[in-house]
Amino acid sequence: MENQVYIMDHPLIQHKLSLLRDKTTGSKEFRELISEVAMLMCYEATRDLPLKEIEVETPVAIAKTKVIAGRKLAFVPILRAGIGMVDGVTTLVPAAKVGHIGLYRDPETLKPKEYYSKLPSDINEREVIILDPMLATGGSAIAAVSTIKKHNPKSVKFMCIIASPEGMKALEEAHPDVPIYCAAMDERLNEHGYIVPGLGDAGDRVFGTK
Repeated sequence: MENQVYIMDHPLIQHKLSLLRDKTTGSKEFRELISEVAMLMCYEATRDLPLKEIEVETPVAIAKTKVIAGRKLAFVPILRAGIGMVDGVTTLVPAAKVGHIGLYRDPETLKPKEYYSKLPSDINEREVIILDPMLATGGSAIAAVSTIKKHNPKSVKFMCIIASPEGMKALEEAHPDVPIYCAAMDERLNEHGYIVPGLGDAGDRVFGTK
């Protein structure tokens, strides 16, 4: 099965992305922008949720109208930068549950190691959207998707703000059934595994650490 890759070129997303990239944007504004971009992206990533028809009594008459058809969502940010996207997506879908996956890169093997995982107990009944601002080498994304898949969710999607061609290719090859949503595909990775031009270390910029 071939990956579906959605690059979101909506003017509001692109405008906010320019501000995110700017090195003079401070932590407070950066956090707000990450949240806003995540909310706008979530609007697209949930476009395929199924609807069912119900009847509602308006002040004037009975209206046949639609509601989401029992599809339950879970958002799973990859720690720590992914936390910056949670407020935005839960603003749109307040009933969603939130899990967390913590990964770090082993300095010797350079492979991601999981150090924390706390997922909703009913994750097998949920559509899961994994959140991480940056898809760089793809290692963390691949590991996070693998962890989630062990719990047999209804479906898995991956949502990032900026992707590198290398990370996108790696995630597509490892998990061809997972749709990928991103706001920009950048040029490349540098020798340190940072996306170029990117926006720096998203975690440091969200939390004001260096």
